Amino acid sequence: MTENNSGDARHLETLDRDLARYSTLEVATQYISRPIVGPGIALVFIVLAGLVSAIMFGQTNNAMIVVVAACFGAYMALNIGANDVANNMGPAVGANALTMGGAIAIAVIFESAGALLAGGDVVSTIAKGIIAPEAIGTAETFIWAMMAALLSAALWVNLATFVGAPVSTTHSVVGGVMGAGIAAAGFGAVTWGTMSAIAASWVISPLLGGIVAAFFLFIIKNRIIYRDDKIAAARVWVPILVGVMAGAFGAYLALKGLKKIIKIDLPVALLIGLGIAVVVWAVMIPVIRKQSEGLENRNKSLKVLFGIPLVVSAALLSFAHGANDVANAVGPLAAIVQVSQSGDFTSAFSIPIWVMVIGAFGISFGLFLFGPKLIRMVGSQITKLNPMRAYCVALSAAITVIIASWLGLPVSSTHIAVGGVFGVGFYREWDAERRLRNARAAMPDRPVYSAEERQRRKLVRRSHVLTILAAWVITVPAAAILSGVIFLGLNTLLG
Repeated sequence: MTENNSGDARHLETLDRDLARYSTLEVATQYISRPIVGPGIALVFIVLAGLVSAIMFGQTNNAMIVVVAACFGAYMALNIGANDVANNMGPAVGANALTMGGAIAIAVIFESAGALLAGGDVVSTIAKGIIAPEAIGTAETFIWAMMAALLSAALWVNLATFVGAPVSTTHSVVGGVMGAGIAAAGFGAVTWGTMSAIAASWVISPLLGGIVAAFFLFIIKNRIIYRDDKIAAARVWVPILVGVMAGAFGAYLALKGLKKIIKIDLPVALLIGLGIAVVVWAVMIPVIRKQSEGLENRNKSLKVLFGIPLVVSAALLSFAHGANDVANAVGPLAAIVQVSQSGDFTSAFSIPIWVMVIGAFGISFGLFLFGPKLIRMVGSQITKLNPMRAYCVALSAAITVIIASWLGLPVSSTHIAVGGVFGVGFYREWDAERRLRNARAAMPDRPVYSAEERQRRKLVRRSHVLTILAAWVITVPAAAILSGVIFLGLNTLLG
C-alpha cells in the first residue's frame, strides 16, 4: 500500500512538472505573439478596406487604383488613431480620471460619432489650396500625387508613433501634398502663402495652447488651491470653470464640428457658446455644492470636483477631432475616388460615406491597438498631471481653436494639446521657484539647493520636450521629401 502511495505521489509530481512546463510555454508563446497581434489585426483591417472599395467601385478601369488608395487611406487612419487621438485622452489618463480602457472606449465612440455625424463633407481642391490645380497637368499625375501624399504621411506618422513623438497628422498630409506637388510640377506649383501660414502655426499653436493652459492653472491655484478654505472657494470657481469649458466646446462644435449639418459663422458660434456657458454655470452651482459636502479641506478633495468635467471634456475633444481630422485620412482617398470616376481634379471633392466609414473605423482601431504608448507619453511622461492640470489642458485646446479660427490661422490639435501640457508643466516650475524664493526670503537660514539638485527637480522632462519639438520641426519637410521620392518612384514604375 505504501509503495502504491509513493508511486502515485511520484506520478503526480511528474504531472505537476509537465503542467508547469506547458504553462511556462503558454506564457512564453503569449509574450512572443503579443507584438504580432496588433499589426496582424491592422493588416486584416487594411485588406478589408481594400475589399470594400473593390465592392463599392465595381469593375471599372481604375478599380485597382482605388483599391490600393483605400488600403493607404486605411493605413493612414490607423496611424491617426495611434498618434493624434492620444492628445485628447492622454491628460485624462495621466490624471487618473480615466483608466486606459475607459479612455479608449470613450475615444472610439466619440471619434467615430464625430467623423460619421459631423465630418466635413467637402475636401477643397488638392488639400485646401496647397498646390495650384492647373500646375498638375493630367488626372493620372494628380492620382499619383495624392497616392504619394497619403502613403508618405502615413509612413511618417507611423515612424513618429514608433519613437514616441506626438506629431501633427494635418502637417504630415500637408507636407505629403506639397512634396508630391513639387515632384510633379516644380516649386512654382506650391501656394507659398498657405504654406507660410501653416509654418507660422508650428509656433503659434503650442505657444497659444501653453499660455491658455497656464493661465487657467494660475486661476485654479490662486483662487482655489492657495485659499484657506479650499472647498468654499471651489464652490464658487468650479461652476465658473465648467461653464467656461461648456461654452468653449459649444462654440467649438458649432463652428467646427457641425459644419456638415449647418453653416455657422464665428459671431453666432460665440453667442451659442455664451448661452451654453451661462446655462451650465447655473446648473453646476447646486451640483458642485452637493458634491463638495463632507469633503476635507485639502487639495486631494478638489480632484473629485474636476473628475467628471475632465472626462466630459475628453469626450467632446474626441468628437470634435473626429469631425475635423478624419479628412486627413480620407481626403486624398476621396479625391482619388472622384478623379478615377470623373477625371475632374479641379473642383471640390465630396467624401462618399463608405470612405468616411473607413476613416472612422481606422482611427478607432489605431487607437485601440497602438494608442496606449502615446497616451502614456502625453499623459504622464512629459510632466505629472492631476485632474486640475489636465482640465486646464482640455480647456486650453477648445479655447485656442476658437482664437485661431478668429485670427484665421491653421492650427494643429496635436500641437495645442501638447503645448498645453508644456504650459502647465513650465508654469508649475515657475510657481515652485517663486514660492521657494518667497520662503527663502522669509527664512534666510533655509538650506539652498545646488544647481544640480534644482535641475533634477525640474517638473518637465527636457528629453521629451526636445524629442517632440524636433519631430514637429521636421514633420513637413520629412513628409514632403518622402512623398516626392514615392511620387517619382510611382511615375517611373507606372508612368
